[in-house]
Amino acid sequence: METKRIIDLAIGVDWEYDRDFVAILEREARLHGLTSLVIWPENLSETLEKLRAGETAFRFYVDRASATSRAFAELQEFVIRSTADIIEPLEKVRWASDKATMHLEFIANGLETPFTVILPPFDDFRDLPLSEGELAPLGRPFVIKPANTTGGSVGVVDNAETVGDVLSARRHYPADKYLVQRKVHPFEADGKRFWFRGFYVLGLIRCAWWNDLTHVYAELHPEEVEAYALEPLFEIVQKIARVCRLRFFSTEIVRDGQGRHVVIDYVNEYCDMRLSSKHPDGVPDALVGQIASKIVAYARGSEAPGRIS
Repeated sequence: METKRIIDLAIGVDWEYDRDFVAILEREARLHGLTSLVIWPENLSETLEKLRAGETAFRFYVDRASATSRAFAELQEFVIRSTADIIEPLEKVRWASDKATMHLEFIANGLETPFTVILPPFDDFRDLPLSEGELAPLGRPFVIKPANTTGGSVGVVDNAETVGDVLSARRHYPADKYLVQRKVHPFEADGKRFWFRGFYVLGLIRCAWWNDLTHVYAELHPEEVEAYALEPLFEIVQKIARVCRLRFFSTEIVRDGQGRHVVIDYVNEYCDMRLSSKHPDGVPDALVGQIASKIVAYARGSEAPGRIS
């Protein structure tokens, strides 16, 4: 009788630019004696067949494709039924990725957010009455962003000025809610814009400088955390993790001119892990390595059943 193949770390992926991150995960897994399997669209059907036939099973599954692929979502459904531990179940991803929902949850949990007006979908309220006076508290210019259409600033209007801009933006994604927000300007000192990207993965918290104008990262060193009193960044990321209930995400936090730490881009449910050594706007290689190491370390100690809810 053929023995079932147990995969310690499985990774579902459909984005070409994830290849380097996946390669690092595989290398880390090998170094620690773990079996790994990367599922691309090309071997997805074969993998699902083997799972259904009982020939293969996953202990820990990192899913970076189900939100964009129905076929990968079917794979996730099967993996969840098999009690394998998974990052992240689609139900959690959809809830945490809704900016309107997260805005209200963040406020309820004491997180600083920009002043925001939440608008219903255009499909539900085509003739939404909106006056310049109602937008006055936002200042000029202000930001318009869809609540659920995410990734690479898709649908975001960064320098809106008028009610007409709002009405026009709502038509781009008519089934989506929209957030209209006060523009937050970062504090600047020592040639730095105090805009940060925070990463959370399975309890590990890391933060990096991120320039909102150039989209270029820089490592945030411990001495800088101390010199600029940036310890609150890590506390904020921890609180966001408790609120959104995801175990791998990133967020954007700005220190403004009043010294407040304001959460800007609430929850990025699929972190862009392109390497800065290969992409000008990529994540510092060392940080990507730390994230990969944490995932593999977790996979080493993860035992199915035991999915974290």
